Amino acid sequence: MQFTDFDTLDLARLPSPCFVVDEIAVERNLKILSDLSDASGATVLAALKAFALWKLAPLFSRYLGGTCASGLFEARLGREHYGGEVHVFSAAFSKSDLIDILGIADHVVFNSCEQWLRFRPLCLQAREQRPELRFGLRINPEHSEVSFPLYDPCTPGSRLGIPITQLDESALTDISGLHFHTLCEQGFPPLQRTLEAVEDRFGHLLDRMDWINFGGGHHITRSDYQVDALADCIRQFSEKYGVRVYLEPGEAVAIGTGVLVSEVLDLSYNEIDQAILDCSATCHMPDILEMPYRPNVRGAGDSGALRHSYRLGGLTCLAGDVIGDYSFKQPLQVGQRLLFEDMAHYTMVKTTTFNGTRLPAIALWNSRTDALEILREFDYADFRDRLS
Repeated sequence: MQFTDFDTLDLARLPSPCFVVDEIAVERNLKILSDLSDASGATVLAALKAFALWKLAPLFSRYLGGTCASGLFEARLGREHYGGEVHVFSAAFSKSDLIDILGIADHVVFNSCEQWLRFRPLCLQAREQRPELRFGLRINPEHSEVSFPLYDPCTPGSRLGIPITQLDESALTDISGLHFHTLCEQGFPPLQRTLEAVEDRFGHLLDRMDWINFGGGHHITRSDYQVDALADCIRQFSEKYGVRVYLEPGEAVAIGTGVLVSEVLDLSYNEIDQAILDCSATCHMPDILEMPYRPNVRGAGDSGALRHSYRLGGLTCLAGDVIGDYSFKQPLQVGQRLLFEDMAHYTMVKTTTFNGTRLPAIALWNSRTDALEILREFDYADFRDRLS
């Protein structure tokens, strides 16, 4: 994995807690995605559900074809700030949201034939005003590649996508494309296997389409990803079926680009040394509890690997608000700053104020020039104004 050397960042310049994103690293990832687009002919969209730091939208617009959204608010963000195409998929649309979406989106993808047929007259009416509007269906190839059921769109009984047995082919009138999504943080071979499943179940429909969206979960910017093989695969698929291919990576945009800086508030002992931080797993890094996983801490090792081991915990009242067990060369000190690596994607977009916990500040750093900008700090009003 490619990571920015955040060792050169002076943590004392930052408020705590604070998300810090390196704009140079983001551009590195965008260039890889842009080169893939040039080599394959695919249109690459940024999935805002993973990373939506719109301060960088002008940079995104230089390299990518647009954005994909999971609902109205993300679609508005894409249209207002990022430029390019705006694609929207939701597990279900309300009529009021869909009316607004039809005024700003380029592609709208439905999760069931029933919703598409119910809203088809509304969609066609909108297309009379905006001829560029295109409509698609999300299919479920019933092929699982993800080991965690929480993140597997094709787990048995999934609510996402239409299995072939539930696809009403008579509903395909005015449908110009199909969308599928089976991956999560994965390389090229899982996509190859997915495409085999898609062709096996839906192959008779593919040449009737104008476009196919391969979804997200592709770790394209990871250093060991087989980018050339992906480009060849896209070209061959596009030529075989006469379709335009879309990709919508989210995490790949932000891999290795950001960190979360936190401060030690207290040290205690209960069978193991404890360190309470001013951040929280449940509020600021929820995937730690949901996936689960253990994030890397700069300069730390596994518990017992180095001389001094601690359980790092959040400051909320949730008993399970634990980040993980780590070891350090030197004893931790109250006031010491710790740096959690790879904290740009699926963090800022998922934060909460449970317990009235302060949201981390957001900073933009340039690892080449050392320029630092604090984009946003949060206070009591941000907590209060979410409630009533």
